[in-house]
Amino acid sequence: ELGIDPSKSKVYTVNVYWHVINQGYSTSSGNIPSSQIAAQIKLMNESYGSFYKFVLAGTTRTTNSSWYSAGYGSTEEAALKSALRQGTADDLNVYSANLGDGLLGWATFPSWYAADPDMDGVMLLFSSVPKGSTTNYNLGMTLVHEAGHWLGLYHTFQGGCAGSATAGGDLVIDTPAEKTYAFGCPDYRNTCPSRGVDPTTNF
Repeated sequence: ELGIDPSKSKVYTVNVYWHVINQGYSTSSGNIPSSQIAAQIKLMNESYGSFYKFVLAGTTRTTNSSWYSAGYGSTEEAALKSALRQGTADDLNVYSANLGDGLLGWATFPSWYAADPDMDGVMLLFSSVPKGSTTNYNLGMTLVHEAGHWLGLYHTFQGGCAGSATAGGDLVIDTPAEKTYAFGCPDYRNTCPSRGVDPTTNF
């Protein structure tokens, strides 16, 4: 069976520029402490360690109530990213805030960079970091998930059961097809019976 030997693969270093957007000085106002950011970076390295090393290259803190509740594709998102973004296409910019629309986060894909480099990065619900205040979603796995999109990964349920028989809708050959997304941590799901058990432990 062919596979990737992590001990022989190149590890890519990704500089992370973290932008804390808040509406006040308290943690509950989005001003998360450096300790939570460090814990999130540590988790990123535990999750991607065989292939990527994430290094915190800088942290900014901005108090702006309109940016604090930016929604997906909003003028506020465009404004904050245009003002705060640092680095190049190789660097991950994370913007933590109290996101609008009830979302935990969202990310750009690498293929989007050329058309709009200022929008590159991940928007993250500030309370989804390790030991954050969002019940059931405070382990830091939201950024693990969104960084996967930023690196070019699709959802495991991309294309549903009709995804390519050789690589699936997410274009990863060893991911079983999955008809729809799952909530929480179900023990067992098999939404595409002829394509293997759903990858319920995949973030």
